Amino acid sequence: QVHIVESGGGLVQPGGSLRLSCVASGSIFTIANMAWYRQAPGKQRELVARITRDGITKYSDSVSGRFTISRDNAKNTMDLQMNDLKPEDTAVYYCNADVFTTATSAEGSWGQGTQVTVSS
Repeated sequence: QVHIVESGGGLVQPGGSLRLSCVASGSIFTIANMAWYRQAPGKQRELVARITRDGITKYSDSVSGRFTISRDNAKNTMDLQMNDLKPEDTAVYYCNADVFTTATSAEGSWGQGTQVTVSS
């Protein structure tokens, strides 16, 4: 069983910064891709940023240049540094990880989410 926990959300003013963290624990053989998604009220969940095990990153157009995704493979953690936050960044942010529990068995795992609110 795999357990994923996000942290670091909160209330911040426009233009401010937050750093989200995600940690995976449990029966982990290895983790392939990791990603941050977000879901605003009344909207579908959307991809924010993704990072491969080798560190290749991809960002949505709406956050490119403001957010930075990173990970530590040894610790099974992933971070999202969010700068120049805007009200439209307000959402619940979710960590997603493609976790291999054995060499050949993988599952997509989600955290419970952390709320980010950008407001003056």
